[in-house]
Amino acid sequence: MATLAPSRPSPPPASAPALPARPSLRELGPNWYATVMGTAIVATTAAGLPLGLSGVPGLRTAAAAVWAVAALTLLGLLSVSAAQWIRSPGRVRDRLLDPAVAPFYGCPAMAFPAVGAATLAAGRDVIGGTAAVAAAAVLFAAGAVTGLVVAVAVPYLMVTRHETGPASATPVWLLPVVAPMVPAALGPLLVPHLPAGQAREALLLGCFSLFGVSLLATLLILPLVFARLVHHGPLPLALTPALFLVLGPLGQSVTATGRLADAAPGAIAGPYAHALSAFGVLYGVPVLGFALLWLALAAALTVRATRRGMPFSMTWWAFTFPVGTCVTGSEVLARHTGLTAYDWLAVALFVLLVASWGVAGFRTVRDVLRGELLAAPRRARPALPPTTARTR
Repeated sequence: MATLAPSRPSPPPASAPALPARPSLRELGPNWYATVMGTAIVATTAAGLPLGLSGVPGLRTAAAAVWAVAALTLLGLLSVSAAQWIRSPGRVRDRLLDPAVAPFYGCPAMAFPAVGAATLAAGRDVIGGTAAVAAAAVLFAAGAVTGLVVAVAVPYLMVTRHETGPASATPVWLLPVVAPMVPAALGPLLVPHLPAGQAREALLLGCFSLFGVSLLATLLILPLVFARLVHHGPLPLALTPALFLVLGPLGQSVTATGRLADAAPGAIAGPYAHALSAFGVLYGVPVLGFALLWLALAAALTVRATRRGMPFSMTWWAFTFPVGTCVTGSEVLARHTGLTAYDWLAVALFVLLVASWGVAGFRTVRDVLRGELLAAPRRARPALPPTTARTR
């Protein structure tokens, strides 16, 4: 009679080889809006360089081209995000509940006003002044609303749903609370285009309120970030570029106070306008000084991480927008103080910004074309079942 028995003891099945990773737009998360922010700030700073450099032949044309790239990238990312919300709402919910991903929802909120500022600075050469102001106004409103929502929603999730501890504090936590600071720096540029009276005053003081919301929230989080570095050591290699994110609220707040001072005359009463002008300098000078100190610390830790094999990732875009805010901050301080040293500082930081943007942009495009940055998680091939032999 025939029986079933193993022919010989079979070794355990080997690990199944992984299927090749395939690029998928489903993997495109909110952190990708950092590419928009980093590109837009290059256009904004190039169009406003001091020492007459903004008039260098071809520079404004290049700035307009970079603005167009930023605007088109924003439209493309918004289309993908809308499709994700419609087709995979559960995936979006999972990202919001993931403490490592949720803070990056500050990036879309900041991308709107970042492109708005670039539109006023460089885009107006392409679409005209009237259209540029209208577009910037729409982007300002979108950035202010989404920035406030994110600044409340993400910290709420951190308190109620995310599992975090002192060792998990990173500069990424700053992203949602910095979001209101970016429209705070754009709004003053729109004040002169409003009717004199209540409209101008409301926009100016509204931007000052956005400045306060972001600044005070930053002051709550920044000590946690530094304490994490001191007590738990450097960040993981891939996350090291995120140290540059600290420059964002510093440089952008200096830019905001300077632009608020520029817009104050004719918008609010004379004594308050003079007070804002003085505040812009008294606040901006020490804060930009601290930004330079943090820049040196972050650069030193980045060099350390590079020597240890820091890999490329989307965190490299942290080298762009935060540095760009220090460029605009230096520009407004140069204008308000008359110090040429701030002009040269703005130019030096602009060179660093363009170099960082070029490297991050090249590596991003290269890895996208290779299918690496948008690769879906690898799936294992199904293992073959153990075999048996029929014997007599």
